[in-house]
Amino acid sequence: MGLTYTDRGVQSKSIVNLKLSVIIPCYNEEEVIAATYARVDRSLKDAGASRREIMFINDGSRDRTLEILRVIARTDRDVRVLSFSRNFGHQSAVAAGIENCTGDVAVIIDADLQDPPELIGEMVRIHIAQEANIVYGLRTSRKGDSFFKKLSAYWFYRLLNFLSDTQKPPKDTGDFRLIDRRIIDTFKAMPERKEYLRGLIHWMGFKQVALPYEREERFAGQTKYPFRKMLQFASHGVQYFSAKPLKLATTIGLFSIAVGVLLAIYVVLAYFSKTVSIVPGWASTVITIVFFGGVQLLCLGILGSYLAIVFDEVKRRPQYIIQESINAPEDPVA
Repeated sequence: MGLTYTDRGVQSKSIVNLKLSVIIPCYNEEEVIAATYARVDRSLKDAGASRREIMFINDGSRDRTLEILRVIARTDRDVRVLSFSRNFGHQSAVAAGIENCTGDVAVIIDADLQDPPELIGEMVRIHIAQEANIVYGLRTSRKGDSFFKKLSAYWFYRLLNFLSDTQKPPKDTGDFRLIDRRIIDTFKAMPERKEYLRGLIHWMGFKQVALPYEREERFAGQTKYPFRKMLQFASHGVQYFSAKPLKLATTIGLFSIAVGVLLAIYVVLAYFSKTVSIVPGWASTVITIVFFGGVQLLCLGILGSYLAIVFDEVKRRPQYIIQESINAPEDPVA
């Protein structure tokens, strides 16, 4: 069943008349959140965005992040705060922002200031000038990241590109991007869990334009993506947007059968050959068992990962729970 979208359109081609939402997920960012607000606020004013909405999604922070956001929201009515009942994860926070924003366009940006808010105005100008539905930030460099993180990110994006069953996702991009109302409404209409948003948004198609930029070092605080979370995120990205690992399991199974047949032929030839001797209890028996056992476990692991995704989908639990909402719009539709 397909999705039909009725384009409501944006009547004005001026940034002054556009309502701009900025979505900022945050988790334990007390050291940087005030600076993030200040730079985003200044960037929107410099860009001439008179109708704006700055949305902070507090993803169950355990520090003073929510307390600081309450103070900011009392001084600026354009600041909205959605606070989760617990930590649901970065992608859930971004999804909540997209599903609850009211702007004609929305910009997704992390709270750590590695992605410069000063580019928001340029993204809006590209959106207007080129009629782009998506303007995504393309990282030309990653300052402050370790060699391992840069290397793993490099290969992850290329692996995902190789495994993609549809349109190839752009390499070296994150969630920093502008999306228009068409993308927002299409996103909200999709019933599945949003575990890998940049891939889901790219999958929609429409017109997408890159904006190259240099990614800065984290302004303050610690990264919220240690190796374990990076691995989990990469796994979601591959499994949610490609069935090739399932096909790979079949290929590995066929390969293991071929290896088994070759080993059997070798044993028969060795048995009848006078030049090759085999020792009773030959170690290849153990090697063969280990090899085929490993292949079977690998295939079962791949199948189990996809089954876990199906299990999460059929439960139909909410992806996040909002405990507190500050400065919510009065319009019940919004």
